[in-house]
Amino acid sequence: MSAASPAGSTTAPTDGSAPAAVVSGGTRGIGRALSERLVHLGHRVVALYASDEDAAGKLEADLGPSVSTLRVDIADADAVARAVSGIVEEHGAPRVLVNNAGVNIDKPFLQSTPAEWRRVLDTNLSGAFHLTHAAVPHMLRAGPEGTVVNIGATTGIRPRTNGAGYCASKAGLLHLTKCLALELAPDIRVNCLIPGFTWTSEVVDRFALDDPAARESVLRQIPTGRIASTDEIADALEFLVSTRSAFITGQKLIVDGGQFMW
Repeated sequence: MSAASPAGSTTAPTDGSAPAAVVSGGTRGIGRALSERLVHLGHRVVALYASDEDAAGKLEADLGPSVSTLRVDIADADAVARAVSGIVEEHGAPRVLVNNAGVNIDKPFLQSTPAEWRRVLDTNLSGAFHLTHAAVPHMLRAGPEGTVVNIGATTGIRPRTNGAGYCASKAGLLHLTKCLALELAPDIRVNCLIPGFTWTSEVVDRFALDDPAARESVLRQIPTGRIASTDEIADALEFLVSTRSAFITGQKLIVDGGQFMW
């Protein structure tokens, strides 16, 4: 896997290449689909990942030189700052930033530990803060029309049992979206894309969707009667980073087949 260059402050691609985009958690599941779509839209994508070297290598092999991967702990503010400086040095300031990285530890509240709470909040909420905080100064210097998209969750609006940390982190991410939209306008738009049930290996395993009875139970909750594909989530991202959404900021876009009508 490729790595970013040493720290620097360049704000334009050094080789006149495509505009840069950064996707955290960008090598698997929904994140991979988002990385693929941004490549299709003409971006030079840097996909950040936490630990799965195989998924990162497969993404690079499948998409070629339009994507590179970088292993970084987004819960580590210093590591994120170094990574962003290297990305800017090599590819220029990102025009698109997608905060997708997340971790979920389902457990009853009284059985959860402070360490698990910190891991979830540090990844899902603080990670988005660190990455945006490091990238935005470069994005602003590169000129207007930058876009930040935070990937939320329906449980950030409607809570569930056994998910206090995850629900709290995603609720915080939604409000962080609104605060950043206020502060960074008009140069950078910030929105929250909220997927519903989506066909990924993690969702299939978590909700036992390979079992027909479990799958039918889920489908009964969704008015459209089906589960989203990762491409449909990428369709929503494409809208949010395009000029078609130029008058949209600080909003949540829920893509869930009508399961939750907020």
